Amino acid sequence: MTNNLSYWEKKHFFKADVIIVGAGIVGLNAAIAIKEKNQKIDVIVLERGFLPSGASTKNAGFACFGSVSELIEQEKLSGTDGLYQLIERRWRGLLKLRNLLGDDNINYQNYGGYELFEAKQKDLAIECVSKMSHFNSLIEDIVNQKNTYGLSNPKIKEFGFNGVEELIECSLEAQIDPAKMMKALFSKAGSLGIQVLNNCKVEKFSSAETHIVLETNQGNFHCNQVLFTTNAFVGELLPDLPVVPGRGQVVVTSPIKNLKVKGTFHYDKGYYYFRNIDDRILLGGGRNLDFKTEETTEFGKTELVQKTLIKLLKEVIIPDEDFKIEHQWSGIMAFGPQLTPIIEEVKPNVFCAVRCNGMGIAIGSQTGQEAGEMILNSL
Repeated sequence: MTNNLSYWEKKHFFKADVIIVGAGIVGLNAAIAIKEKNQKIDVIVLERGFLPSGASTKNAGFACFGSVSELIEQEKLSGTDGLYQLIERRWRGLLKLRNLLGDDNINYQNYGGYELFEAKQKDLAIECVSKMSHFNSLIEDIVNQKNTYGLSNPKIKEFGFNGVEELIECSLEAQIDPAKMMKALFSKAGSLGIQVLNNCKVEKFSSAETHIVLETNQGNFHCNQVLFTTNAFVGELLPDLPVVPGRGQVVVTSPIKNLKVKGTFHYDKGYYYFRNIDDRILLGGGRNLDFKTEETTEFGKTELVQKTLIKLLKEVIIPDEDFKIEHQWSGIMAFGPQLTPIIEEVKPNVFCAVRCNGMGIAIGSQTGQEAGEMILNSL
């Protein structure tokens, strides 16, 4: 195929001012930010898969900024000021996403978020309850609301959980449909004249005297600036970045009549997460069972994680329901020693915006916009 490209194809499909590698939430938001500021800039987005390959359409659809136990751990790493900035970035990113696409186009539903604790997690529950006022005070001026976090124990019975003794509610947490979000982003990008080329994997790149050359399975592309937004897969092309992949395994049950569970839920410091979707339960997580095995860019599932997810469903989440697992998949996230994303110029005219630390829905739009502005400032 690459030997049979026409003059027209080479001229209009293989050259651009800016090429973005990765058509996920960050890459498309970066492209949109560039075109909205300067329509004359030619932007191409290359995507290795038929659909976005990492987590943008494979995540659980949590529009969140952190459960209390997660915030406790994140404050230890980043300090109170750093945590404030992280939460502000997440909240601002969610508002940006909603404003850009509209709530209906992402199926935004504010049912609230909850963190559940079993009896064996009593010490963690006590610590989290004691920290609620601290985090409520910390985020009050970010979200313009008092008492975002609060105890909600009466809902334990309402949801039908078994063995849960404490339930902390986050009134601002919501859920979205990630595939609807990506379809809306593709539509927005197309309306601005952004080309998105799928099934086009970048295998290597090099800097020529006047431009960047991207060698792909479809032929060589040329551009003035390149932005890598491939998140967990960035190590294939930029191996020195402090980015570690993390696989998230997900299951979805068969429909459950009169499903009681409604909202987004976190368990065991956020390593497990579940929600309602179309009268079903979506449950994911478990990478903490075997961190090393789940530090991979390979999609798939493991018996250890799958058995643990099903056990959690049967014993805690929907203990009185008969169900089958009807859908299974995995998505690949990116983590690192710092909680902030990497948005930088790694070498002349070569940029990256990666490492969303499992918060791509919350920070993807903001990260993409900052990356787009970084490109604009370099032109």
